[in-house]
Amino acid sequence: MARKASLSGFPEWLPAERAVEQHVLDTLRRTFELHGFANIETRAVETRGQLLRKGEIDKEVYGLSRLAAEAEDKNDPNALALHFDLTVPFARYVVENAGHLAFPFRRYQMQKVWRGERPQDGRFREFTQADIDVVGEGSLPFSYDVELALTIADALSALPIGDFRLRVNNRKLAEGFYRGLGLADPDAVLRAIDKLEKIGEDGVAKILVTEVGASEEQARAALALAAIRTLDTGFVAQVRALGVEHELLDTGLDELAQVIDAASKRAPGKVMADLSIARGLDYYTGTVYETVLVGHESLGSICSGGRYESLASKGKKNYPGVGLSIGVTRLISRILAEELASAARAVPSVVYVTLANADSWHQAQDVASALRARGIACEVASSAEKFGKQIKYADRRGIPFVWFTQEDGTHEVKDIRSGEQLSADAASWTPPAEDLHNTVN
Repeated sequence: MARKASLSGFPEWLPAERAVEQHVLDTLRRTFELHGFANIETRAVETRGQLLRKGEIDKEVYGLSRLAAEAEDKNDPNALALHFDLTVPFARYVVENAGHLAFPFRRYQMQKVWRGERPQDGRFREFTQADIDVVGEGSLPFSYDVELALTIADALSALPIGDFRLRVNNRKLAEGFYRGLGLADPDAVLRAIDKLEKIGEDGVAKILVTEVGASEEQARAALALAAIRTLDTGFVAQVRALGVEHELLDTGLDELAQVIDAASKRAPGKVMADLSIARGLDYYTGTVYETVLVGHESLGSICSGGRYESLASKGKKNYPGVGLSIGVTRLISRILAEELASAARAVPSVVYVTLANADSWHQAQDVASALRARGIACEVASSAEKFGKQIKYADRRGIPFVWFTQEDGTHEVKDIRSGEQLSADAASWTPPAEDLHNTVN
């Protein structure tokens, strides 16, 4: 079970817990690179104007200033603040470096972000995100919407998180349906539908009627659309059965069908058409994604994103893209709390090299150097205590093997788990493959 952070919202992991986090990050890194995504890192700070230009709530953004600095104007757009996600910094990065990038540009990025919200289960003030995006110059083929769903399904399937569902919808489908119903403000409808899991159908229906101006019949139709969920393209017929027609609806149905058709063949059971997914951010224009852990739906989405047409632009030049963001810290907190995975040991060391006497330190370092040269992690005792104490220390550290050098210059290594002790040569001895690296199971 993970410890609670002493400062709420700012988690710190013990070494074995950190090993699990590193395993998750390494797995994501390998998967993203297998799919051709290049790694970048952006600065931790942006100007407030840059961060807030899409209407984010400024009370959730941490400002940055020196303690001894004079009071700053909170409305100064050039004042610095910590980034609250990786998408806005990425948009700036693309615009500033467009002349040096080959489009469509595929990137992954894994960094800490900061958000001043109320800490609770799965929500933190400092946390790590892992993002992938493909961005084009002027246009971006829809096939990337399909490819990103498959990439994320591949990445999440490689993690020790159990079953999951990548739930996919299309904003064109939803907007076209609402316009076909005669609702003039589809964004307001989307914002209401986005609250379904929090306030239920009755609560959303009330908002649609009293705040959006929908009739009861229109509200029922909007909720009927949101109730459709399929693991195949059967959702198309279910939408058509609702009797609504609109050109934008046709486009959205076709795009979503392409995603689900490909996913049902290449990641069966993992990707679902879920027409309740709205995503509250206004910059999404087409495909939208949210991901939940099966059996842990209360945790909320662990991975979300979508297609955007104008998040990044410069003058007349536009950079559309599609991306997904994994909440790594949210995932780690649940993995540790539910004991879904654990590290084999708390330290990377495989071997603890003992000291026979105070003069044997240099000889022990020679042994350690020979082992490290062949990729075997080890550490050397700091003092020549009784061998029993040195073995107990190695055991407390979780180090499986202890190395002894005899007076005649020969060597022995002991597996302190089984008690087996054998002659060994630092130039050739190798631990079992399962012990060579700290594994996560």
